Amino acid sequence: MPYNVAHFLAEQASRQPEGAAVRAPAGRDADGSIRYLSRSFAELEADASAAAHLLQGKGIRRGSRVLLMVKPGLDLICIVFALFKIGAVPIVIDPGMGLRGFLRCVRHSRPEAVVGIPAAIWLARLFRPSFRGVKTKVKVGRGFARQLAAGAAQRGSFPVAESTADELAAILFTSGSTGPAKGVLYEHGMFMAQVEAIRAQYDIQPGEVDLPMLPVFALFNPALGMCTVVPEMNPSRPASVDPEKIVRAIRQNQITNSFGSPALWAKIARYCEAEAITLPSIRRILMAGAPVPPALMAQMSSIIPNGEIHTPYGATEALPVSSISASEVLEHTAAQTRQGEGTCVGQPLPGVEVRVIAASDTVIESIEQTQPLGANEVGELIVKGPAVTRGYDQLPAADAKSKIHDASSHWHRMGDLGKIDGQGRIWFCGRMAERVMTAAGPLYTDCCEAIFNQHPRVYRSALIDLGGDRPGVVIEPEAGNFPKGREEETQFVTELGQLAESNPTTKSIACFFFEKSFPVDVRHNAKIHRLTLAKKYRDHP
Repeated sequence: MPYNVAHFLAEQASRQPEGAAVRAPAGRDADGSIRYLSRSFAELEADASAAAHLLQGKGIRRGSRVLLMVKPGLDLICIVFALFKIGAVPIVIDPGMGLRGFLRCVRHSRPEAVVGIPAAIWLARLFRPSFRGVKTKVKVGRGFARQLAAGAAQRGSFPVAESTADELAAILFTSGSTGPAKGVLYEHGMFMAQVEAIRAQYDIQPGEVDLPMLPVFALFNPALGMCTVVPEMNPSRPASVDPEKIVRAIRQNQITNSFGSPALWAKIARYCEAEAITLPSIRRILMAGAPVPPALMAQMSSIIPNGEIHTPYGATEALPVSSISASEVLEHTAAQTRQGEGTCVGQPLPGVEVRVIAASDTVIESIEQTQPLGANEVGELIVKGPAVTRGYDQLPAADAKSKIHDASSHWHRMGDLGKIDGQGRIWFCGRMAERVMTAAGPLYTDCCEAIFNQHPRVYRSALIDLGGDRPGVVIEPEAGNFPKGREEETQFVTELGQLAESNPTTKSIACFFFEKSFPVDVRHNAKIHRLTLAKKYRDHP
């Protein structure tokens, strides 16, 4: 069996050669419609072969580490599949993490080649010490498409490397939301397992049309037979998206599938409600990156009358782990979430095993050293399955802390706290690093924040550790509701205190603060940087 997702592109080029594979925006018509550059599956396969010939001619070989610095769109998808064909290893780093963090990731991953836009090539020259070891630089500019067209005509198809299941396929960096970003080692067999899991779980059919609002998800689409419509948005600042552009793209392309964070869909939902817009073409929306509020699910459900919302749970190191539909949440679990029991993320996917063990900040070498907790007991979530990665790039200490050996297999420690109920469903309670230890026991972010998020003037909240056995909560009010003056703040705090008193989970919380805008992660603009907020308010009187 071939373990290389590049084979899927060739299959789709054979099955639906004229079917659209990628559409990238290329301006606007007079009536406001988006103009697109489009490539069919046959054309994309030819382009990927031509790119593979070009890159191989530049010295990129099987196993070469190649830093990708290309904007989302036609070129990115083409180049990734070209690298897979060669058997080279693309390195993907979030550009939104800031220059210092980005260069740290570059130094650590030690690329041998850089394939990127002109600004990326300039960056590699300007910060030469961080790019030490780079022997090849390939500029992806205006002439790149012409080079591919010439190469496709001259050299024909490029044979796909017959990769083994455990051969390194890519290095994908984590978002670094609760610590420094780490390079996750992806093997070809893991990519294959992910593609099959996503296809089966969500019943994705060839010929569907996807609008992926996280660029890395577009890379699965050619393997799934879906057309990728590139959204008009800044991938390094997704929450700054203009919802009108996203809605126009959905309607114009008859989008059937879309992935995005809750922060993105919240903006889109508000726009659709204000404009009385529904999106009947959508069959499914995947929301992930942070817990999805049931209220947002209900709001979006009325906007997509023919579709379903799904919230997959996982991490860069293990994806997907589980999934739950909005229908199940709204009918069966939302009331428990509002009472502070956490967010239900559904049943584990077939082939994935999940356990809850006693939370520990120390290394656990073997699964025999753990004791699974009982139903509804909160502890540390660990997972095992075919798409669970084996380790990080050149970080043995992080590997030791995040992996647990189990005979010939291994478990990944998600870094999350949660529980499994009597029906086998997983409940997410918060990140390990963000729990607040008190004399009465630990407090969990997702459980506590759900209580305060029910206040009509609260957009979102953040549980923080103030030090000295004191928990606190920071509030980001809804737009236009930030307290003006001491009197309004006092009234707001009184109401929050009453909410805290109403639930045993939050009774010990008496300190409240207000922020106009929370610091969030760069990938989804949805994960709150609670540790940053805690540092700001710690030891506050």
